Amino acid sequence: MATSGPMSTTAGSGSPRPLLVIVGPTAVGKTALSLYLAEHLSGEIVSADSRLFYRGMDIGTAKPTPEERARIPHHLIDIADPDETVGLAMFLRLARAAIADIHARGRLPVAVGGTGQYVRALVEGWTPPAVPPDPALRAELEEQARREGPQTLYSRLVALDPDAAARIDPRNVRRVVRALEVALRAGSAERGRTPPPYAILQIGLTMDRAALYARADARLEEMVRAGLVEEIRGLLEKGYGWDLPAMSALGYIQFRPYFEGRATLEEVLAQIRRDTRRFIRHQYNWFRLSDPRICWFDGARTSPEEILASVQDWLGEGGLSIPYASTQTVPLRGR
Repeated sequence: MATSGPMSTTAGSGSPRPLLVIVGPTAVGKTALSLYLAEHLSGEIVSADSRLFYRGMDIGTAKPTPEERARIPHHLIDIADPDETVGLAMFLRLARAAIADIHARGRLPVAVGGTGQYVRALVEGWTPPAVPPDPALRAELEEQARREGPQTLYSRLVALDPDAAARIDPRNVRRVVRALEVALRAGSAERGRTPPPYAILQIGLTMDRAALYARADARLEEMVRAGLVEEIRGLLEKGYGWDLPAMSALGYIQFRPYFEGRATLEEVLAQIRRDTRRFIRHQYNWFRLSDPRICWFDGARTSPEEILASVQDWLGEGGLSIPYASTQTVPLRGR
């Protein structure tokens, strides 16, 4: 059932305001659920998917369509060009500002994303150092990785900042380089934590793995029909090179050998399917089914109406009324 006007987001003086978070792997249905819940709860969507930040990268990122964005206000989409960088510190600053603005207008912020680090940083109140990129240092570290192998860089990060290293896949050279860059300049690639001023409900969407892979494959085919190849060609023609972080995104970088004449389209699509499966497994490392802070729903067996009823129960009649501390990420009652 829909609410009749803006939802009250306070529960008495000094009480934390609610933040609904929807997490889960790619292709599981987060966008559709977020639109449904936002429509019924006077919500606005805050993207926590790093691939959606960049203008002109629409098809390959499964960005919400203009029609969907007209239905519900969206924040942190199309905020940078592909040759710009939106790092964690910038994301947190913009996301927190958007959430405060949404609360100020008496509406419910709904953070949605598959970028695990960004979601966790938001709900756990990370305060990363705001260190601007250092192109010279980054080039030096990348050259070291090419010369000596990625493990050398990772071992260096372990020595400098073991907490940061524990959160990074050693094979992800780009993230290892960035963490080292920050650690060398700021002394720590990690961060302190300040409990966020929200009462947080995290909803996780999951699905049988084979069914999820099939959905991802079907979505890839639809992207190609919708003009994915042409979208990437247009980005290259505008001068956006393969070395840009934005162009390293899943569904884009795999096309490099195709455009360089080293692979067929079918070979590229096969590689994307394999990499998507690997990416889904990686996302489940961030969003663990055993995490008690996340209330998981099977996207194939649970209706949006059931999830809505659970969220309404959590919010309580007349606004957020449950007595949880602002430092908690709370589970659904009776689930």
